[in-house]
Amino acid sequence: MDKTPPLANNTPLDRMRQRLAPPEYPHDDRSRMRMVMDSLILHLHPSKVPERTLTWTYTWGLGGLAGLLTMILAITGVFLQMNYTPAPPQAYLDVLALRSNTWFGDALRNLHHWSANLLIVVSLLHLLRVFFTGGYRRGRELNWLLGLGMLLLVLGANFTGYLLPWDQLAFWAITVGTSIVSYIPLIGDFLNRLLLGGPEVGAATLLNFYALHISFIPIMVVILMSYHFWRVRKDGGLTVPKSPEEKGEPKSERVTTIPHLVRRELVWAMIWLAILILWAMLVPAPLEGIANPLVSPNPAKAPWYFMGLQEMLLHFHPLVGAVIIPILGLGTLAILPFIDINPETIGVYFRSRRGQALALLAAGLGLLITPAWVLLDEFVLDWPAWLSGWPTFISNGLVPLAIVLLGLFALDEGIQRLFRADAEERTLFLFVFLFSALIVLTLIGIFFRGAGMALVWPWELTAGH
Repeated sequence: MDKTPPLANNTPLDRMRQRLAPPEYPHDDRSRMRMVMDSLILHLHPSKVPERTLTWTYTWGLGGLAGLLTMILAITGVFLQMNYTPAPPQAYLDVLALRSNTWFGDALRNLHHWSANLLIVVSLLHLLRVFFTGGYRRGRELNWLLGLGMLLLVLGANFTGYLLPWDQLAFWAITVGTSIVSYIPLIGDFLNRLLLGGPEVGAATLLNFYALHISFIPIMVVILMSYHFWRVRKDGGLTVPKSPEEKGEPKSERVTTIPHLVRRELVWAMIWLAILILWAMLVPAPLEGIANPLVSPNPAKAPWYFMGLQEMLLHFHPLVGAVIIPILGLGTLAILPFIDINPETIGVYFRSRRGQALALLAAGLGLLITPAWVLLDEFVLDWPAWLSGWPTFISNGLVPLAIVLLGLFALDEGIQRLFRADAEERTLFLFVFLFSALIVLTLIGIFFRGAGMALVWPWELTAGH
């Protein structure tokens, strides 16, 4: 029984006693559960958020969707693991048994497969959203680097999981994908053998990939994701969106996370969960015949998310296409927060009205110039023949790379002179142009490369299968 005397007067002393009084804890189970859930939510989110960050078209719910997909993958992965043996040929037989003899086994595998592929797309779009709104500035540089690290881990999780069905598609995709590692100077062959567990894809490779897929990579994802969420909260939540005309700090009323943010997150999660379950019921995950090292498909392609890299290997020396260009790209992404530092455009999509127009122009040029360059290189350019006395690393590597870099420099100068673009608008332009080029290269590799990796029309590729 509470022996504290009633507070009859609203004096300063009474108000202080009210603040210092212990909270009244609920006694029924439902209220206790609600208190626990509220505490968990407020560990992930600040107690209040700026109302303008709840605008649908600002975040698109991409961060929350990535978290939901990670949870789906963890839950479905546990069930799949219970019905799987990481040893050939039993791995393939287990997948067949899962599809035919296990209740909802096929649906779980489909849900896991498509959620994993969607997580790559969502993680990349989330990274783009942060870049386009300048959300990596003013103390948020570390979180940008964490995001890059998590994107690489997501790619690693998909790549290691790709082999686990042990079918022809997986076997040869991993064979092509891992061969790229061998192009790294000095340590490439060592890393390739370490990853494969031998000179080629085999039983040891399957065991290595399985161990990475269910232990090291998920643990690292959970650690980085937890710290990522904590950093977002520590940095004051999301950057506040503002229009290009606003100057200084944007003004936004703060509203409680519960229910304003949580209600939106819950509805968004339910919608996507329904879409994914329906998709998993209607669209089966790919599965070909059992892996056969003696029969290679033509063409043998890497997984779709590495097809842009495989396409570059057709146009550059392997050391340039598989090592130098990816390192330059990742290095540039890593230092972006330290060279794109204007605080006035934080929260503004594409920096300014002119930035929006330049981004659209860059995307258009990327969609036009990239396929034109691929066709030119395929049918006209022949650097090794023209520079036959030179090492191929120079004639088919450094020379075309230098021409590409010179072209980017010319584009940058042209944008500066024609549009009076400032440094951050030019950075935005080059970023969008290069990203558009990577998308085009990926699509060409997936849909326009046939037998012998020759250029074909997509319907010819389908007819060949």
